[in-house]
Amino acid sequence: MAPEKFIVEVEPAKPAKDGRPSMGPVYRSLFAKDGFPPPIPGLDCCWDIFRLSVEKYPNNRMLGHREIVDGKPGKYVWMSYKEVYDIVIKVGNSIRSLGVNKGDKCGIYGANCAEWIISMEACNAHGLYCVPLYDTLGAGAVEFIISHAEVTIAFVEEKKLPELLKTFPNASKYLKTIVSFGKVTPQQMEEVEKFGVVLYSWDEFLQLGSEKQFDLPVKKKEDICTIMYTSGTTGDPKGVLISNTSIVTLIAGVKRLLESVNESLTVDDVYLSYLPLAHIFDRVIEECFINHGASIGFWRGDVKLLTEDIGELKPTIFCAVPRVLDRIYSGLQHKITSGGLLKSTLFNLAYAYKHHNLKKGQSHVEASPLSDKVVFSKVKEGLGGRVRLILSGAAPLASHVEAFLRVVGCCHVLQGYGLTETCAGTFVSLPNHYDMLGTVGPPVPNVDVCLESVPEMSYDALSSTPRGEVCVRGDTLFSGYFKREDLTKEVMIDGWFHTGDVGEWQPNGSLKIIDRKKNIFKLSQGEYVAVENLENIYGDNPIIDLIWIYGNSFESFLVAVINPNERAIEHWAEHNGISGDFASLCENAKVKEYIIGELAKTGKEKKLKGFEFIKAVHLDPLPFDMERDLLTPTFKKKRPQLLKYYKDVIDNMYKGTK
Repeated sequence: MAPEKFIVEVEPAKPAKDGRPSMGPVYRSLFAKDGFPPPIPGLDCCWDIFRLSVEKYPNNRMLGHREIVDGKPGKYVWMSYKEVYDIVIKVGNSIRSLGVNKGDKCGIYGANCAEWIISMEACNAHGLYCVPLYDTLGAGAVEFIISHAEVTIAFVEEKKLPELLKTFPNASKYLKTIVSFGKVTPQQMEEVEKFGVVLYSWDEFLQLGSEKQFDLPVKKKEDICTIMYTSGTTGDPKGVLISNTSIVTLIAGVKRLLESVNESLTVDDVYLSYLPLAHIFDRVIEECFINHGASIGFWRGDVKLLTEDIGELKPTIFCAVPRVLDRIYSGLQHKITSGGLLKSTLFNLAYAYKHHNLKKGQSHVEASPLSDKVVFSKVKEGLGGRVRLILSGAAPLASHVEAFLRVVGCCHVLQGYGLTETCAGTFVSLPNHYDMLGTVGPPVPNVDVCLESVPEMSYDALSSTPRGEVCVRGDTLFSGYFKREDLTKEVMIDGWFHTGDVGEWQPNGSLKIIDRKKNIFKLSQGEYVAVENLENIYGDNPIIDLIWIYGNSFESFLVAVINPNERAIEHWAEHNGISGDFASLCENAKVKEYIIGELAKTGKEKKLKGFEFIKAVHLDPLPFDMERDLLTPTFKKKRPQLLKYYKDVIDNMYKGTK
């Protein structure tokens, strides 16, 4: 029986022409076969999303944070939609009383909190461009964004003020007003005065416009609501212009998708806000929650305390990046192996049974209710006990982690794919379809998608297994890069946004991201290596947390720098009579041999070519991080920086292996 197919063809394939490569057929979601969902009536801009929910659900809980009682975190305390609205109106009047008007740029800098959303909604109300300033790009980037976007007013988390002050005097050319989410010190006020900048505490600022009432300007669909700067793995950050249309269209698509799979959002849904609002992924999810009158609770800003916050808030939808899910996976693995023989045997039996039934096509509720109740309920409790959907985005989730969470999480585990330029969600896998494991699912029902052949990498969009660069068309697309028409033209061709990612259609209409177009190099024997594809294959081995593979046209073989999984390595060392702490195990030649052997096994299993095997490894106990500038804030590898940082290591690997 042919598998169910979740996409429909809307235009035929096109052969190569005028120097452009061939393009595969254009597809859209099965849930949009009779057309895309119409715009939601009365919903023309981001302000309408919030305004309509305030009218419909004035007393619903909207924003919550944990109250600190006697130095200890207590319960979540909530502000209703109407309470938030009243403050937003005050903030808006204060902004306008400074002479800041529609189309001006307003920066927001800091960790997710109620004030972040309030400042954002004030921007939406008055048609200002909301410009998130990144937490993780360092002072240089913050200064770059303020100057590039011409930010005149900025709202800032109290503890970020010293960081922001480092951008002066240069930033003061544009930035004239700073508002703290909390308090300010007299020294700080004096310091900015020198540059002709005024600094307000939150409470002071709210009083500023209290005597005045400004009319809200008319906002059009095509007006820009936010400029999101993407970190990019090379060069300066790019300002992605997102219009009201993009976000409103996305919300209609997500609504249609969730209705189609019986998982609609309701007023009772609760979301934990911890992924940065400065990124599109979290921003659009929170807009979806606001659209439904649901509740958003903020974390305390510390990864180590995240599980405690989850336990207290008890969210129903949990969004994560693979890094967080990897951590959950490792923690659970540790608990299972240290729980004694009886417990781990019981766990393994329950796991095997439920996994088998999921593979047969049963839903996660039917696959093994007894195992869920007796064995896996503790995992569910660890996420607060109410999670019905885990959504992973921003980077690929390893298949073994996804499979594990699907079995033990007692909820749907979905993987999504999108870019800032496509307003986040462009693909998402569907609940209860185990055959979508390791894919990003079919397109969301508001975009058209096709693959474009990449001849130089031998990817053919017209072959029986269609592969090519993923191209997207639709109203969710960005309006261009701010002040960079040249870069916009490179990626927007005939209405199609070229993502730079290489995908492969699966028989069921889901898409698998297999490579990145630019990450390709030639070895000395003339063989091309698509490095991202190899990293995905090798990285799926549970002994590896992160892997960076390197080669160049002067060498005939590949080498790798690996962050090994600490528990897996210690476990193997113990069984093989090798002693020492994790750092010394990473130096140990036998451990390196073992890892090269494991990689070779993976290579053989996946039928890789000889030159795609890794011939030497360096094990770094310290994970790649942003502090050393090795990763972007969305955990993508910065290859030029990795090469610079590990240059000596790479040279030694090549010397030592010849």
